[in-house]
Amino acid sequence: MRDLAFVGFLVAFLALGFKRPFIFVLAYAYVDIVAPQRLSYWMLNAVPVSLIVFGLAFLGWMIADDKKDMRVSFRQGVMALLFAYCAYTTSVADFPIEAEGKWGWVWKALVFAMFLPLTLRTKLRIESLALMMVVCASSIIITGGIKTLASGGGGYGVMRLLIDDNSGLYEGSIISTVAICIIPLILWLARYGTVFPPDWRVKGFAYALIFACLLIPVGTQARTGLVCIGVLAVLLLRFVRHRFLYAGLLAAAAVMAIPFLPQSYSNRMATIGEYQADQSASTRVAVWAWTWNYVKSNPMGGGFEAYLQNKVKFDTIAAKGDGPNTQIEKNEVTDSGRAYHSSYFEMLGEQGFPGLAMWLIIHLGGIWRMEVVQRLHRKRNRPDEAWVAPLALALQNGQIIYMVGSLFVGIAFQPFIYMLIALQIGLDTYTARRRKEAAFRPLADSKAAAWVA
Repeated sequence: MRDLAFVGFLVAFLALGFKRPFIFVLAYAYVDIVAPQRLSYWMLNAVPVSLIVFGLAFLGWMIADDKKDMRVSFRQGVMALLFAYCAYTTSVADFPIEAEGKWGWVWKALVFAMFLPLTLRTKLRIESLALMMVVCASSIIITGGIKTLASGGGGYGVMRLLIDDNSGLYEGSIISTVAICIIPLILWLARYGTVFPPDWRVKGFAYALIFACLLIPVGTQARTGLVCIGVLAVLLLRFVRHRFLYAGLLAAAAVMAIPFLPQSYSNRMATIGEYQADQSASTRVAVWAWTWNYVKSNPMGGGFEAYLQNKVKFDTIAAKGDGPNTQIEKNEVTDSGRAYHSSYFEMLGEQGFPGLAMWLIIHLGGIWRMEVVQRLHRKRNRPDEAWVAPLALALQNGQIIYMVGSLFVGIAFQPFIYMLIALQIGLDTYTARRRKEAAFRPLADSKAAAWVA
């Protein structure tokens, strides 16, 4: 029965695309984020759903879309270079079979991110993609929020979100990062959205969804989520009028929330300050050191899944007893084949210095371009473009949260983040085209007036 529901929804979704081809693009975003083929028992698993929907999206764009004044950004070019470079490192990877497995989904994320901005030619399309990303992510986030409230907290690596699969957006640290990352976008949709006009119902749902987003780090007990919440609080400080009042209210809210947090969550968050007291954190530091030493000898990287060859040795420190009877125990731990748990070291170990440089250009370039866009449109002060600067800021804040969160999570090629990048590029190229049209119109009017005279 559940399979029939998923198939029926997807077929109805795609049927709408034959009338409005851009809906195929939104359908691919749904398939890529929610992954209904993973939720299905057998129907959707039997066909390559992702490839079929992407093919429909591309054909719909080729056949029906207006390509006049189509723009390709610099970052799309860098993504094309990264795509080619990753293809090369995969062909010479230290672990060819494992590398092919990861390359099987990475190339789709990169190709779709390069293609997506070409379709974002109107404000409605930009908003629709932002809305689809938030709604699809919320299907996972709301489930996690309800489970957190119902169970008084989940547990690290324990909470199951829709399916019993601890990968992709269904992995605790990843969904914690993404949940906080989209909060600025939720706030923008609640104020400037037109698909669902911002009335009390929309705003009420938006605030409830933000609450669910904040619950995800509690339920998953992912320390990355707490760090991301802190970054979000600092970013919002930039735009409030009464900063001292805002900071005081945040501090008061944090103190008031402590008694309601599960003890297991508080204990886990307490390990942030001292990595040697936690084996998981100690392993990460040891793997990062191994990665740096590996890349010094292999500057081009080892291809996808190169971490499988690592062997690390580190010490953990634990205090036992109280007061004068406290004893410090030091234990040596040996481990191997441990993942990077950092997007920066993931890129460094797998794609070397060239890959890391391209990856940083793509992401830091997004932060810079969104700052440029919001400053330009804040100065223009046009009522019909009042939505542009706030959207640029929301996308910039989401990117910054991701960049900080990815310090501790290996999500260098997470498809959701590349959709966020594509949304940035689409907004950038759309506003550039609008500015060009606005500059050309007075010139054309003056020429016409001169001709009539």
